[in-house]
Amino acid sequence: MPQQSFQEFGALRRFARRGESDERCELCGSAVAAEHEHLVEPGKRRLICSCQACAILFSGQVGQRYRRVPTRVRSLPGFRLTDAQWDSLLVPINMAFFFANSATGRITAVYPSPAGATESLLTLENWEQIALPNAEVRSMQPDVEALLVNRLGAARGFPANRYFLVPIDQCFKLVGLVRMHWRGLSGGEELWREVADYFAALAARAVLAGEQHYA
Repeated sequence: MPQQSFQEFGALRRFARRGESDERCELCGSAVAAEHEHLVEPGKRRLICSCQACAILFSGQVGQRYRRVPTRVRSLPGFRLTDAQWDSLLVPINMAFFFANSATGRITAVYPSPAGATESLLTLENWEQIALPNAEVRSMQPDVEALLVNRLGAARGFPANRYFLVPIDQCFKLVGLVRMHWRGLSGGEELWREVADYFAALAARAVLAGEQHYA
């Protein structure tokens, strides 16, 4: 059954704002810039604002309470997903992200909505249909990286389907944008401008999957 994904936390709203720098590290209390590091606490399904020093403590650690969210964004221009495969996922909008949830041992599908992030667990068969022809998604780090799918199409100003491997905080930034800016039944022009700007910025910082990147 669909449910809210992660704890409903103020970060959703903060991610959707621009230019604010009055936040603090939730571990040590030091001030952080508007663009700062994040940690995931998988056991509580929580995303935490972090300074760089605290984030470094959890880099590459397995079995720790927190996991550092990476910064790399990878574009997947050769990603293969048929319309029939997408339809089989029963996602009600043409935009969603997928991540490996270490707490459940399953792949979780999440889509943004006016109410926030809504999730459902994929069947193993559905995920294998996506993963088998797309080796890149099998390299996702559990809890902290996700496959982000944009199949909004020309009606929303996107002439081609776009696929990315992204940090999980970027996914919840998108969730925050949708929640904050949705108006009426279809979202409204302001929302879709925000979404277009979001994907343009994501594409600008993305490297092609397979390229070396150390962030």
